[in-house]
Amino acid sequence: MESHSASQKYLSTRGGSYGMPFEDVVLKGLAADGGLFIPEEIPSLPHNWAERWRRLPFADLAYEVLSLYISPSEIPPTDLKAIIDRSYSTFRHSSIVPLHPLAPSQNLHLLELFHGPTFAFKDVALQFLGNLFEFFLVRRNVSSDTHSRHHLTVIGATSGDTGSAAIYGLRGKKDVSVFILHPKGRVSPIQEAQMTTVLDANVHNLAVEGTFDDCQDMVKALFADPETNSMHNLGAVNSINWARILAQITYYFHAYFSLINSSSFKSGDKIRFVVPTGNFGDVLAGYFAKQMGLPIEKLVVATNENDILDRFWKSGWYEKKPVHGDAAKGGLASDGVKAHEDGAKATLSPAMDILVSSNFERLLWFLVYQGSPADAVQSRREEAGKQVKSWLNELKNSGGFRVSPEILQAAKVDFESECISDTATIETIRDFFNAPSQSDTIQSTGNSVTKSLTNGHSSQKAKYILDPHSAIGVAASLISLTRAPPPSTHHISLATAHPAKFAGAVQLALGENEDFDFEKEVLPAEFVGLEKKERRVRAVAKGEGLEGIRRIIGEEVKAEVQR
Repeated sequence: MESHSASQKYLSTRGGSYGMPFEDVVLKGLAADGGLFIPEEIPSLPHNWAERWRRLPFADLAYEVLSLYISPSEIPPTDLKAIIDRSYSTFRHSSIVPLHPLAPSQNLHLLELFHGPTFAFKDVALQFLGNLFEFFLVRRNVSSDTHSRHHLTVIGATSGDTGSAAIYGLRGKKDVSVFILHPKGRVSPIQEAQMTTVLDANVHNLAVEGTFDDCQDMVKALFADPETNSMHNLGAVNSINWARILAQITYYFHAYFSLINSSSFKSGDKIRFVVPTGNFGDVLAGYFAKQMGLPIEKLVVATNENDILDRFWKSGWYEKKPVHGDAAKGGLASDGVKAHEDGAKATLSPAMDILVSSNFERLLWFLVYQGSPADAVQSRREEAGKQVKSWLNELKNSGGFRVSPEILQAAKVDFESECISDTATIETIRDFFNAPSQSDTIQSTGNSVTKSLTNGHSSQKAKYILDPHSAIGVAASLISLTRAPPPSTHHISLATAHPAKFAGAVQLALGENEDFDFEKEVLPAEFVGLEKKERRVRAVAKGEGLEGIRRIIGEEVKAEVQR
């Protein structure tokens, strides 16, 4: 593909595919060998990027970043701009992802990623992905009749967050059907209402009797079935889809410019990003931004007690450690914790309750590739693919693997990590709500936080309310502050969800405060009355199993295509 630069062609992390165009990567989601797609090369930033991009609004900045990964021969510039503009016109804040000064005296800032239609960071990527799907399919079908149209069937399993963001990203899109399986009665009421009150004809909610594992197993079985794949042309929207990682790169640049354009930033100051993560997709986008040339001193990986990533950075072992029985108990049913993956510990941050991080192999590939002594580029690529495939086989067969000291040291160049307990999560929510406005210094003491006033005269509370996932990022930031303190270092912590989406944890932290009013201070107008709206959801009994799901998909897709 002469029209594509190396950063606009894609390969599989497991070595089975090279030279893939962006369109195929987006529509396939997963490589044929089971690997994940990555660009053959990470692009360098253009000359004078810092000055040219410094004042750009989010959508224009996204165009500049995404153009480095998407050939104009695949999406012409005017079309790419239109896709981006349409994707972010649905956001409630003019900045799309505003930067909030959470603790100015400590140079601690919060990047609010929850201003999209479902109040979660996943909207940034899934609004874009939905429009990409539609663009590619409409173009393929421009001269097709009803019977020969290219139709994409998106299938996903969710414990709440991904499902609602996927539905809002794909609702009403031409030539796309979306089927989201959720465990019946095991997602939070808000998450369930967000999904099931979307009445667009191409959206299908399936409430499966069972656990999230049951839903996930069914989805995996459908993707592994050649007959179902060929008949319905299955597509994926979870974080294995490269377009989701790509879309998230932009907000690292936007946050950087928001900070350096502020009065708090001084020339020569360093910047750390702290990212609460389970599947490693959000922080991986930061890695791409850093590798492109964005001056990030460190990316801090913040996990909950499902700490496979933190253990990797501490030891070099990437190893499942499933827990069961009493050891697995925790979290709140009202926030969807019952949907968690079998073997993961239930916590107050259920969106991060994972056993393995699905995007981690993308980083592993680059660590091997960049450390290879081979001269030829293709030889280094093949070596990386072979090694990643070997490691993933070890993970599958033995439950884990250990990387060499050289690989671990390479991983530590760009990353640090912290594990945050539920206790520290609650304390962090409580402390930042109660902190006197603009005057508090919150300090870390290991896996807990304590508070000391810079002056004792303020009686007005800041009342900033964090959701539990965002609180994990903030708690990890406070620990990182002890290693890289102000005034020479700034921390940008990513806020991944609106607190109303995890009301149980917020109530647990703040319910005893006399001056806390959930409906007044937390509940968005968009959530009021949501539970009373008309719903469309189809129940799937346990006995129906995979065949029942396959039958429902066939019936609904056939009805859609014939409309």
